[in-house]
Amino acid sequence: MFRGTFTALVTPFRDGGIDVSAFEKLIETQIAAGITGIVAIGTTGESPTLSHEEREQLVRLAVAAANKRCLVLAGTGSNATQHAVDDTKTAEKHGVDGALLVAPYYNKPSQEGLFRHFKAIADATSLPIMLYNIPGRCGVDIAPETVARLANECRNIVSIKEASGSVERVGELRRRLPESFTILSGDDSLTLPFMAVGAVGVVSVASNLFPSQVCALVRACESGDLKSAEKLHRKLSPLFKDLFIEPNPVPVKTALGCRGLMSGEVRLPLCEMSEANQSRLRKTLEEFEQSK
Repeated sequence: MFRGTFTALVTPFRDGGIDVSAFEKLIETQIAAGITGIVAIGTTGESPTLSHEEREQLVRLAVAAANKRCLVLAGTGSNATQHAVDDTKTAEKHGVDGALLVAPYYNKPSQEGLFRHFKAIADATSLPIMLYNIPGRCGVDIAPETVARLANECRNIVSIKEASGSVERVGELRRRLPESFTILSGDDSLTLPFMAVGAVGVVSVASNLFPSQVCALVRACESGDLKSAEKLHRKLSPLFKDLFIEPNPVPVKTALGCRGLMSGEVRLPLCEMSEANQSRLRKTLEEFEQSK
């Protein structure tokens, strides 16, 4: 079910609150570019700094703005299983097409604990679930054997966003999992190599800025047009790199602000980019635009 290009949406802020108009316009831009789906209230959406009411508001806004024209996933993961259950059930009530569930962070559960956590959420909802493995942020890795166990025992756990940074991991997952279970890259810079060994798309940060180009890269990989895919990858690589020179989503929101699409505002503990990095990012954006 989950394959293609999904945008991990930023959450636009203005004067401390959610900029509803900018959020809706961002979604329209994504749909016009042919995006497969959008992810609301994920890490890129600064979910840790959103109140419960804001998270629910953003899910409602995303579902209404998409209006069935693309898939809508809600980032409902938590390091407290019951919180994740409650947020997933709320998102389901508002009509999302699936849930993105990040591994529990900070408390570092065992593989058995991870299995029970995700199974409890899957048992509480009928939504299709995409797991999210990002050990660099969470401090815990969802092992391939745990992913395979969840796929075998939970019919609605159907996909994984893999952000371990390992091409070898994608190959191992592909060997262990049924063909119907999809793997998506969690890193823009690794979309091409991941898709070469079995992934079928990406959950992208860069597509907030350039959705048509990221969609084109994924389509080229899907069709086996590696020459076009490599050309697009090389063109996008400097952008992929500089969107992570400071913690996500600070650079991408700064870039969106430079383009006049929203304020670059983020919430503490995130803060604005250094002047040096802003200058570097602006130069990369200018060079990318000139190369179109």
